[in-house]
Amino acid sequence: METTSAATTTAPAALVTGLNEDLRREFQAIVRYTQFAASIEGPHRPQIAALFRAEIADELRHAHFLADKIAALGGEPTTLVPPIETSHDVREMLEMVAEAEREDVEIYARRAREAEQAGDIGLKVQLENIVLDETRHLEELKKILAGWR
Repeated sequence: METTSAATTTAPAALVTGLNEDLRREFQAIVRYTQFAASIEGPHRPQIAALFRAEIADELRHAHFLADKIAALGGEPTTLVPPIETSHDVREMLEMVAEAEREDVEIYARRAREAEQAGDIGLKVQLENIVLDETRHLEELKKILAGWR
C-alpha cells in the first residue's frame, strides 16, 4: 500500500489560501518595518530604526518559507501586499507594530492547528516556530512600550 505525505500532495484549498493570507501579512510587515525605519525621527531614532531593520530579516525568512510551502502544496504564492498604515509618531509606530505581531501570533497558532488537521506535521512545527519568532518580537515591543514616556 502506497502512502503519501501532505507535503507531496495537493493540500486543502483552505490551507493554501490561509498560507497566502499569511504571506501577504509578511510582505506587509517587511514594507511596514522598512517604511518605519526610514521615517522615524527623534532622539531614539538609531535604536528604534535598528530594531525595525533587524525584524525585516525574520519577516523575510518567514515569507520565503511560506512562498516555498505554498508552491510545494500546489498553490501559487501571492504577490499582493496589503495597505500599510503609517505614522510619524514613534510610540504609535511601536504600538502599530506590536498589534500586528499580536495578531500574527494568533493567526499562526490557528494556522498550525489547521496544518495538523491537514496531516502536515512538518508545516505545523514550522508555523509553531514562527509563533515563537513573533512572540519574541511582541515581547520586545511590550518592554519598549512599558518604559516609554
